[in-house]
Amino acid sequence: MSRPPTELRNPRARSLSSLSTRDLLALMNDEDAGVPAAVRRALPAIERAVDLCVTALRAGGSLLYAGAGTSGRLGVLDASEMPPTFGVDPRLVRGLIAGGDAALRTAVEGAEDDSGAGERDLRREATTENDVVVGISASGRARYVVAALAAARAAGARTVALTCVERTALTDGADVAIVVDVGPEILAGSSRLKAGTATKLVLNMISTATMVRLGRTKDDLMIDVRATNAKLRERAIAMVSTEAGVDAPEATRRLEAAGWSVREALDRQR
Repeated sequence: MSRPPTELRNPRARSLSSLSTRDLLALMNDEDAGVPAAVRRALPAIERAVDLCVTALRAGGSLLYAGAGTSGRLGVLDASEMPPTFGVDPRLVRGLIAGGDAALRTAVEGAEDDSGAGERDLRREATTENDVVVGISASGRARYVVAALAAARAAGARTVALTCVERTALTDGADVAIVVDVGPEILAGSSRLKAGTATKLVLNMISTATMVRLGRTKDDLMIDVRATNAKLRERAIAMVSTEAGVDAPEATRRLEAAGWSVREALDRQR
């Protein structure tokens, strides 16, 4: 079996162990600098994925990420940030990781090779034709993720493959294939590096653009943020103060009356 680009050695890193700390850091920084350009080349596919998500969520569906290892952790991270940032129900965007929640902190050996678990976990989510499932695998070969995406297709859901390798088992049959070719890592096969950075950037785009399109913001303001701590309450006060043209005490009064909902506090002024 040919090795995917994510597993190849990077010629620039062949003498990695002999580099000084500064040169090692400079090499990592130079390699990372190419990631945004690789993501930009994938923008047409990312746009199609966002459009799928917007359509699905408007129709009452949900967005589900499925990944293994670093990819799975990044999917769960992105999903977990949706309720506090955009005030949505926790079930609207969800993340599955091979090996279950234990794999968020500790590597579960062999979990990514368990295709049966991928299928079972996806079915357990009761996925329907109203949903979008994003399978995340840097190599495009993680059996857990491939099986989860296949199960999603069988359930009639729309599917997105997010990977760093073209024409893989993951991309085959997906409605949208997002391929971010970042090249080999400075540590051969360590896809938590450039591949992980690229994955995080793409997930940021998918979820944020979807929420903006769904009206969960007011331009650049997070008006549905859950003000659950001092920092977020200060942010809420600043938003209401700026948008309503009132001082901080008045903004605080309006927010308290609205249960600290920025959206409601602004709506009440109209």
